[in-house]
Amino acid sequence: MTWRLTERFQGLIIVAMVRNLEKKWKKPSSPVSEEEARLWEMQADICQTLANPKRLQVLNLLKNGEMSVGAMVEALGVAKANLSQHLGVMRQKGILVARREGTSIYYHLATPHIAEACKIMRQVLLEALTARGELSRSILQAENLAAEAEQETGRKE
Repeated sequence: MTWRLTERFQGLIIVAMVRNLEKKWKKPSSPVSEEEARLWEMQADICQTLANPKRLQVLNLLKNGEMSVGAMVEALGVAKANLSQHLGVMRQKGILVARREGTSIYYHLATPHIAEACKIMRQVLLEALTARGELSRSILQAENLAAEAEQETGRKE
C-alpha cells in the first residue's frame, strides 16, 4: 500500500511539473484579439498618415466635396508635384478616392467620417488651447460662426 501511495504521489508531482512547464511555454494570453490588435495597428497607420499639416489642409478642402488637383494646387499654394505626392499617400491608405476625367484628376474623401474625425480632433485642440489661454478669441469665434453656418445649411437641406 505504501508503494502505491508513493507511485500516486509521484504521478501527481509529474502532472504538476508538466502543467507548470505548459504554463511557461504557452504564449501569454493577450487581453486583445489578433483582429483587434490589427485594427489598432491600422488606426495608428492612418493617424501617422494624417500627421502632416498639408494633408490636413487637403482634407479640409475636400470636406465639402470633390476637387481637381489643379484647384487644390491653387487653393493651397503648393507645387503640383508636392501635392500629388500627398494625394498618392492618402489614396494608397484608403483616405481619398480619385477619378480621372479627361486630363484632370479629381479627389474626394473615401468616407465623410474622415472629415468628422478631423473636425472632432480640431475641436479637442481648440478647447485645450482655449483652456490654457493660448488661443486668440477671434479664431475661436470664427470657428463657432462657421459651425453655426454649417448647421443652418444642414437644416435648410
